[in-house]
Amino acid sequence: MERVGFYLLVLVVTLRYTTTVNGRAASPTAMDLIRASCKTTLHASLCVRCLSSYAGSIKGSNADHLLAKAAISVSLNNTKSASVFISKLSRFSGIKPREYQAVKDCISTMTNSVASLSQSVQELDQMARTRGHDFEWHMSNAETWVASALTNQNICARGFDDSSMNGHVKNAVTGRMVYVSQVTSNALALVNRFAVRHRKGIHRP
Repeated sequence: MERVGFYLLVLVVTLRYTTTVNGRAASPTAMDLIRASCKTTLHASLCVRCLSSYAGSIKGSNADHLLAKAAISVSLNNTKSASVFISKLSRFSGIKPREYQAVKDCISTMTNSVASLSQSVQELDQMARTRGHDFEWHMSNAETWVASALTNQNICARGFDDSSMNGHVKNAVTGRMVYVSQVTSNALALVNRFAVRHRKGIHRP
């Protein structure tokens, strides 16, 4: 009986080891990383939903870097889409003069937001090819550009604060901008998280 018990023990240990190593339970999956990282954002559910399609490409020692870049890409795509949408509103036949001016101002700030996010993607690309002080410089730039993009998006939304503009145009713009600014807020949080983890030595380029 003792010999049978010993073999059973060996079998259990072997199965547990096989499950852990071959099933890769010992290391977190990309989705685990996305969920854990998104907890640091203000809109965690939205964050996970937006980034889940990038899970297959977020891996390796630079996963934090790839996650930050994916978050900015999501923000950039949504900002471009919102910019096109708002531009079309300026040609709406029933638009009021004050609405028209607010839309025109919004088009300008959204153009700036797109430019800032595009610049932040370039900074992250540069970070992949640099080390030391240059890496830190590009990281700081990326944080600044994403923050600038978010500021411009908020300026666009605030242009419709006046109650005299209540109506379909205001609802269309503010509804779109709430979503875009939440996505960009999440991107900024993940870029900041990457920066903090790098400075603590958790991630190294």
